[in-house]
Amino acid sequence: MNTSRAPGPAFVALGGGHGLSATLSALRLMSDRITAVVTVADDGGSSGRLRDELDVLPPGDLRMALAALCDDSEWGRTWRDVLQHRFSSSGDLDQHAVGNLLIVALWELLGDTVEGLDWVAKLLGARGRVLPMASVPLAIEADIVRADGSVGVVRGQSTVAVTPHRITQVRIVPAAPPARAEAVAAVEQADWVVLGPGSWYTSVLPHLLVPELAAALHRTPARRILALNLSAETGETAGMGPCEHLQAFRRHAPELRIDAVVADPGSVDDVDALVGQADALGARLLLRQVRRGDGTPRHDPLRLAAALRDVIEDYLGDIGTTTAESPGMAG
Repeated sequence: MNTSRAPGPAFVALGGGHGLSATLSALRLMSDRITAVVTVADDGGSSGRLRDELDVLPPGDLRMALAALCDDSEWGRTWRDVLQHRFSSSGDLDQHAVGNLLIVALWELLGDTVEGLDWVAKLLGARGRVLPMASVPLAIEADIVRADGSVGVVRGQSTVAVTPHRITQVRIVPAAPPARAEAVAAVEQADWVVLGPGSWYTSVLPHLLVPELAAALHRTPARRILALNLSAETGETAGMGPCEHLQAFRRHAPELRIDAVVADPGSVDDVDALVGQADALGARLLLRQVRRGDGTPRHDPLRLAAALRDVIEDYLGDIGTTTAESPGMAG
């Protein structure tokens, strides 16, 4: 008897770091047709050191996306743990992730970024593909307003991520980097595109600033879902609620239509205001409990997958314009 499951819709998830990993962990419960398009602006830690020393894309966010898509078997989980393992020493290897070194080694041997990532995906038995959003390393600059009202510019992903000042706009350098053709094609051929959750200014919004990728996001026939964070982060989004996140999104992509916004009701103080902000993006708001039950601000893969399924069923059934549940009801 054939027990294999149907491949599912074609999803493209855009982001980086732990937020993208949360999305991928949910999507792998729904489909085997997943493409992660990953930011390449990291300049800190192991990734930053390899980027500076070897003039390569920062591999860390790409590694995390691959680990999130690993096969759910002893083989896949073991190689995932190898990829994520960090050395601890008093020498040059301290805090380097094994997966970062493996990815960069494959890039040097094969001479092709995507081919190297595809080989790591094969090793993991990954359910999906991981692609960089651009062909060259990027830098992030942010316009900030200080507490005294003065303005300034903060440069570098690792610096922007922890700035205590209010961010008004972010840019990427170079301003028009070459997008990976595979990433553009994946967006154009997707059934669903998911942006977020994640570090808003350093992981989510940079995808909207790569011209070829942004153009693909505008013209794709795919439905677009925006998944909001569970809480404001320290640093770049300190003090920002869900409405402010959507306002920042509109500032950076004012013409991009979003079809659905997914938020946890425990993170929303003013539902009516959030409905209004979602409507300004062309989106319907879906409130579902997507956080883990342990009280930590982390997404539960099963709950997030259920919320995304609700979005899909809502569109397939063409039901209403806004769906909301009470804060105590799980998705």
